[in-house]
Amino acid sequence: MISSFLFILLPLFFGYCFSIKKQPILAIIQNLSSTLVHLILFFMGITLALIENMQSYIKDILLITSVFSITIGICSIIGLVLLDSYTMKSIELPKSKTSPPIYTMILESLKLIIYVLLGFIVGWFITIPSLWVDKASEYTLFFLLFLIGIQLRNSGLSLREIIINKSGISIAFIILAMSLLSGVLSAWILDIPMNYGLALASGFGWYSLSGILITEHLGPIYGSAAFLTELLRELLALILIPLVIQRFPQTAIGYAGATALDFTLPVIQHHGGIRCVPIAIVSGFLLSLCVPVLILFFLSL
Repeated sequence: MISSFLFILLPLFFGYCFSIKKQPILAIIQNLSSTLVHLILFFMGITLALIENMQSYIKDILLITSVFSITIGICSIIGLVLLDSYTMKSIELPKSKTSPPIYTMILESLKLIIYVLLGFIVGWFITIPSLWVDKASEYTLFFLLFLIGIQLRNSGLSLREIIINKSGISIAFIILAMSLLSGVLSAWILDIPMNYGLALASGFGWYSLSGILITEHLGPIYGSAAFLTELLRELLALILIPLVIQRFPQTAIGYAGATALDFTLPVIQHHGGIRCVPIAIVSGFLLSLCVPVLILFFLSL
């Protein structure tokens, strides 16, 4: 398992070595990454369809998703509200007008489920060798991790900008600590191995990567639960940010987790002002780096 851990992280670190200055190339990489995510979700749906007696496992997936969503949500909000109360941050800057409607972003998130459903339908009606699906998913994942490494390297953050942004670091630390606590609680409630619980709680909102990595190691049942848990986190963040960011800015930014670096960033900027942007980028960047490292580490135990 240790060798698998290192083997999967290699493409990520290899991609991180590439510094690209040309924005058109970075745009192509971003679009290709999105396509690969959709493809892997499609493979995940096929894998689900290949499970015998799949109907009996739907209840297990929903149970795991519910427990982790509730514990992660409660623990994260408690920790972040305490952080906001302690630091007494306030944001009174004018709002940006560039954010798309929240319902549009929610629909974009829900579209991801369609790719899983399409894969499930294909796998249900067409006989596809499971070994072929596993290999295709694995190679696609390696390429995706390589592209993610490139994107993280070229996110525009210098080491100095990360170090001096205390709010971003504090948010990332709180989310990390409270998510791991929720993983321990969820494992105890569900009576599953502790390292499984810690791995499932280490997605920090990055539904695609966490679902993919956990499917690779624990199978499609846990992988689907991880995907749905983190997708729900993003959907709730889109609803929570406009409601609380003026009074509890770090709570709103932190609950978005790793998605504060990209998907929920326009909503954070629109409702919290430009002052929130560097905080969101730093916290999202640090949590994004932690996702593959922590998930693979816990699964290697």
